Amino acid sequence: MASISSLGIGSGLDLNGLLDQLKEAEEQKLVPILERQETQQTKISAYGQLKSALSQFQTAADALNDSTLYESLSTNVGGSAITAAADAEAQPGSYNVTVDTLATRGTLASEGVAAADEGITAADQKLTLNFADGSTQEIDIASGSTLEGIRDTINATEDAGVNATIINDGTNFRLALSSSETGADASIADFSFDGAAPFTSDTANTLQSGTDSALTVNGIDITSSTNQVEGAIQGVTLNLQEEGDSTVSVEQDTRAVREAVTNFVEAYNGLKDKIGDLTSFNFETGEAGELLGDGTVRTVESRLRDVLGGAVEGELSILSDIGISHKYDSGLGYSKLEVDQDKLDDAIANNQGALATFFAGDSDEAGMAGQINTAVEQLLGSNGRVEGAISGAENLNKSLVEQYTRMEQSIEQTMSRYRSQFGQLDGMIAQMNQTSSYLTQQFDALDAQLGRG
Repeated sequence: MASISSLGIGSGLDLNGLLDQLKEAEEQKLVPILERQETQQTKISAYGQLKSALSQFQTAADALNDSTLYESLSTNVGGSAITAAADAEAQPGSYNVTVDTLATRGTLASEGVAAADEGITAADQKLTLNFADGSTQEIDIASGSTLEGIRDTINATEDAGVNATIINDGTNFRLALSSSETGADASIADFSFDGAAPFTSDTANTLQSGTDSALTVNGIDITSSTNQVEGAIQGVTLNLQEEGDSTVSVEQDTRAVREAVTNFVEAYNGLKDKIGDLTSFNFETGEAGELLGDGTVRTVESRLRDVLGGAVEGELSILSDIGISHKYDSGLGYSKLEVDQDKLDDAIANNQGALATFFAGDSDEAGMAGQINTAVEQLLGSNGRVEGAISGAENLNKSLVEQYTRMEQSIEQTMSRYRSQFGQLDGMIAQMNQTSSYLTQQFDALDAQLGRG
């Protein structure tokens, strides 16, 4: 059989052009499949957006399902002498704090030596560090150590109790020791060598003893070895910054609750906006959202409407009791949550116990937030409506891919049959043309003979 490029040579017909037209017609069979594939891929993406918005709403609701949220306390500090932080053991109250003295580290400097990098120890020996509380620390110093080497040995010793540096006083180099911890007891007092000392401590001029911090809380004297004072106020850590007066108020952390409620409302409204986009219809352009009329979306909206419109047991039983209500937006065509800030602030400031019962309840699923979490979990679970819709769209898309492949193979087989048939047709017409030409020649020759006779 002749190749495609030679089709039509024998017959003089445009068989290649005809094949192209036939192929184009056959490939139209793929168009509906491609359109259905595109529809399913669009749905999968839309269901993914719906799932994401639902998950964000679930996360916001779950934050309100934590009873500790309504028990948290915060500190409000006036003045710059301190900062403060409250933990779960703190109790509401107000305190006047006066910082008289900050805790400091003890420091001690040695006599000077001419060079920091020349050996100054004649033999191996021990350096003994003495502290104000009577404790000591022994450190082995190698023979021939330089001032820098002694510094490094001290700093490499675990629990040395000091940090070592070198100070140049303009004439000589001196070993400077600073207590690792603040406070009078942890202060470095002096040091000594068990052999010939390469230098001595200059206690008369360079010893600065560490001090404890001193402060008063509501007139009560308190001392601490550090500037981080725990236990002076139950459940509150005071971080001393400078000498002076400050006030500390420990109160319920209303901001955290307010932010959690606000995030809940915003997450729900974000979900409604996403559903609005996915189910929209523009009457002017005829453009429709990806999930317009979709049963899964209707199920989601119905389930959430039932939960949010329901009641829980307690002094506050429905959303409107805390200042949250549904408001229809005619421009959008659907309802969103709206907050009466004064009513919400009143519940947060004066009735956090009832607010905790409303959202968190006495079990994971008793409060409004727990019921929402359960509803969303059922929708998003492996057997839920949303996950089922995603799986269905993915399976259908997979089936369409297989259908597309089979159709491509069928078209190729059809075109192969056409090529073969066209090749046979081309050859047959070529033979007929040859026969016609031969007969014409014979008749012409016969006519010529008869004419001469």
